[in-house]
Amino acid sequence: MRIRLLAVGERMPAWVETGFAEYRKRMPRDMALELEEVPVARRARNASPEKLCAEEGQRLLARLKPSDYVIALDVRGKSHSTETLSRWMADWRMQGRDVALLVGGPDGLSPEVLGRADARWSLSELTLPHPLVRVVLAEQLYRAWTLMSGHPYHRG
Repeated sequence: MRIRLLAVGERMPAWVETGFAEYRKRMPRDMALELEEVPVARRARNASPEKLCAEEGQRLLARLKPSDYVIALDVRGKSHSTETLSRWMADWRMQGRDVALLVGGPDGLSPEVLGRADARWSLSELTLPHPLVRVVLAEQLYRAWTLMSGHPYHRG
């Protein structure tokens, strides 16, 4: 199975790319973590946030496969402990479906994207910068995998 992070935004700072790459390389082959960057909608002076969000949403939806288990990263989603995330990842593995984790742009995720999601996940009630979300998400996936596999990285 593959875990794809579909994230709106390109050309991240070096520390983001380095942090994400570090945790991606630690993931096992049977739970490979991949990043697909989606271009941000062009911000014109008169463009409405809803229109921009919808445009980015269409770009995200175009990259999904019908068989993907889709998880929208959303502040209104459900938060999970590391232990719960580890069990959730074990379920993904048992289902044998690829997982797509969606991170929106500056205006969030469109209603169409949220409607396509099989689940909504909140990393925090805090508003996190989208570049930081990539690193936090990669680390948490790695941490949950280590817990699932009995590796000593996670100390609960």
